[in-house]
Amino acid sequence: MNLINTLQIPTSKLDLFIRSVEISSYLPGRVRLRSSKLISNPALEVEVQAQLGAFPEIASTETSTVTGSILIKYEPASRARFSSSTSPPSCGGTRSFARSRNIS
Repeated sequence: MNLINTLQIPTSKLDLFIRSVEISSYLPGRVRLRSSKLISNPALEVEVQAQLGAFPEIASTETSTVTGSILIKYEPASRARFSSSTSPPSCGGTRSFARSRNIS
């Protein structure tokens, strides 16, 4: 058994970031996340946008380094289809859903 997996130690910067994100609000087709690590961190914003941009299930993403917010918009029907038919791609041991990005 792998000790890192057992202790759930982050294995990458992205993994560490994902663990700092909290769900701020959720509606079908829209989820807003918040992370204090994103505030005043344009380099992390670019990395988050790049990671989210790799997945076709998300219609758009918007990020803010002022508030630490990440808004993800998706089609609920395509998300349900994705969940039931395939396993999501792996990204540093985490899962993300994205396609296009609109940086605000």
